[in-house]
Amino acid sequence: MKRSMKLPGALLLSALPLAVIATPSLGAEPDDLTLPAGFHATVVAENLGDYTRHMAFLDASHMYVSTEPQTKGAANQGVIALHLDAKHHADTQKHFSTIHNGTAIAVYKGALYTSSPNTLYRIKLSNKELAPSAQPEIVLDGIPGRAAIAFDGKGNLFVAIGGGGNVCAPETVSRTSKSVGPMPCPFLETRGGVWRFDADKLGQTWSQGEHYATGIRDTNALAWSKGAGALYVVNYGRDAAEKAYPEIISAADGAHISDEMFKVTKGTHMGWPYTYYDSAKNIRLAQPEYAGDGKTPVTDAKYAVPAAAFPAHVAPMDIAIYEGTQFPAAYRGGAFVAFHGAGGGDPGGHDDGYNVMFVPLDKSGKAGTPQVFADGFAGPTRDDKNGKRARYRPVGVTVGPDGALYVAESQKGRIWRIAYTGK
Repeated sequence: MKRSMKLPGALLLSALPLAVIATPSLGAEPDDLTLPAGFHATVVAENLGDYTRHMAFLDASHMYVSTEPQTKGAANQGVIALHLDAKHHADTQKHFSTIHNGTAIAVYKGALYTSSPNTLYRIKLSNKELAPSAQPEIVLDGIPGRAAIAFDGKGNLFVAIGGGGNVCAPETVSRTSKSVGPMPCPFLETRGGVWRFDADKLGQTWSQGEHYATGIRDTNALAWSKGAGALYVVNYGRDAAEKAYPEIISAADGAHISDEMFKVTKGTHMGWPYTYYDSAKNIRLAQPEYAGDGKTPVTDAKYAVPAAAFPAHVAPMDIAIYEGTQFPAAYRGGAFVAFHGAGGGDPGGHDDGYNVMFVPLDKSGKAGTPQVFADGFAGPTRDDKNGKRARYRPVGVTVGPDGALYVAESQKGRIWRIAYTGK
């Protein structure tokens, strides 16, 4: 049966009154962040560096932060170990290893999993030492690029990786130039999707994995929901299509080529490189390389409907499922997403993103209306939401053992703890 890929308007970020969703808390928040009433932020760590990325906890006092140095061989690359005191403030920090990727980090069964661009390692941890003395063990080798990882707690390791380009073309092809659309796209054979591996086995190779889902242009954000028993991924949409095909895609259309959130099951196809999702028109459209005209909906039901569709260039960098009990019931089981915001863009303009969004998820895993949870990172005005001017840019989110939400940013390397007090 053929059907149009149409998403209910309630799930579209573009339809939300962004300026009024994040209600300022009573009293000043650090860095003038705006949070829902009853939530308050404190600074956990600062000046960790502009390579700060994602976080993972061993226990309440041991946090690990992944890094992605911009220069090969940069000083202090690797993983940052932070010791948190009773007030949740980092009183000690230490770099260890030379493993740097930025997105693939997790603690599973008392071990740290962290990745280089091609290899996923396991390092056994102990709460008696800050930086682990154990040597890295290879879990997975031959990964064809930067990865994001998640564990389902049932013996499965999921690894997501992008397609390696803006379109299905060699990386040397400019994203603003027209390109041929090969069918099928050969990149999807070994990347541009999600693979499943044995979570407890060492020495695996990429070719041994089960090809679980496909159609990802690029992603950094992957998480497993225990409550829904499902995997969630948030993808980057295509860039600069309006510059390559102005006769088909207007500048306004280009601003709605969605960054999408999906509930992923075995066989899910998220659309890249053949289609894109328009967050204003609420339809899936064919890419120009595949005879798309910017108007006619794709009716092939093999392409998944996104759980939530966001505007272009918000840059989803991380996702965390809230499985704590500190926050009110409405937040439990839902997803927090860190939006990094566009890194370049018009020097005189602004973009969306630069905040932390909350996407409610019911017990079946169905998404509700996205809402801004934390804002003000870039600065007090919307004009501050620009890659050249932003003060801070959220890059990582995780839920601590204490039930608070921890948010990391990439401009200076600052981490906040957001807790609910009800006051």
